[in-house]
Amino acid sequence: MPVITNIDDLKQVYKKRTPKMFYDYCESGSYTEQTFRENVTDFQKIRLRQRVARDLTGRSTETLMVGEKAAMPVALAPVGSTGMQNPDGEIKAARAAAAFGVPFTLSTMSICSIEDVAEHSPTPFWFQLYVMKDEDFVDAIIERARAAKCSALVLTLDLQILGQRHKDLKNGLSSPPKLTIPNMINMATKPAWSLGMLKTPRRSFRNIVGHVKGVDNLADLTAWANEQFDPKLDWGKVKRIRDQWGGKLILKGVLDADDARMAVDVGADAMIVSNHGGRQLDGALSSIRMLPSIVRAVGHQTEVYMDGGIRSGQDVIKALALGAKGTFIGRSYIYGLGAGGQAGVTKALEVIQKEMDITMALCGVQKATQIGPEHVLVPKDFEGEWV
Repeated sequence: MPVITNIDDLKQVYKKRTPKMFYDYCESGSYTEQTFRENVTDFQKIRLRQRVARDLTGRSTETLMVGEKAAMPVALAPVGSTGMQNPDGEIKAARAAAAFGVPFTLSTMSICSIEDVAEHSPTPFWFQLYVMKDEDFVDAIIERARAAKCSALVLTLDLQILGQRHKDLKNGLSSPPKLTIPNMINMATKPAWSLGMLKTPRRSFRNIVGHVKGVDNLADLTAWANEQFDPKLDWGKVKRIRDQWGGKLILKGVLDADDARMAVDVGADAMIVSNHGGRQLDGALSSIRMLPSIVRAVGHQTEVYMDGGIRSGQDVIKALALGAKGTFIGRSYIYGLGAGGQAGVTKALEVIQKEMDITMALCGVQKATQIGPEHVLVPKDFEGEWV
């Protein structure tokens, strides 16, 4: 691997080593991709305040996220089909996160199953739940997460109906990929990826296959998944899942102050300000622009995290300054995974932590938990005045 100094370096290697359909799956948003782009570019509007003549010894990026120690306020977000980005990708990412000391979140739509990851991860991880129409499946997967000793349930609220992602349709995205001539030609140019996939039995959605009656092959799985996301998910169902789970509950996909208040009312331990990485409602505001109003709405009643667009330690600091207690990264660690497997994920985390540490110092801050609004300059019109 070449010298890696930032997340974009990992992205360039990732693009070279990963089949096109899976690179495009990661590096895309819905429809015009406006929200996908602005998740990143809106961070650039916020400036950091340089402060000098401060004691900069004893710096620490450590924090707590839902009561769990974290080496920095960064968790690995749930990403579907992570095991297609790199063979056994969820296992590698979970192991890297555990060794580094940050939370890892496993997606319902993962290639490696809950049990696969639990067998190979040295520490408990978080599990992300999509609510499906099949209540027996939902009940069973919650119990599987409990049996695997998952320490938090991350319930996604913003995927009741799937937003259209043009690249996935044009590429014929599937897991595993269909053996069409274009796909085979492209995979032939990615020999390490192809060899790794041949060596692992984990090439489909193992949280589903074998756990749903009548889903035995790719065609069955595709048909089931396309029909299963529950459009009737409401706050009543959220409460039912909260009660059934009984442990720490994080609600993901909150992008409105009114919904944030509802999340508090149902007893969420934390919420994630998120627009699903710009992959659902195109034209929605970026996560970082919506963060301040949501923090104001809920105060200290629950922990507020955010994801969407974080590509550096500086971005993490800006999110903390606007009120987040922690952040989630998806694409940033996927770039590392695709570039170098477990070591690549570790490198992504190292890059972000080093950027955090140096930037904290130059802002005159010793500890990540001390970062606040006084450490940034925000344009007066950043949140916008909307009719």
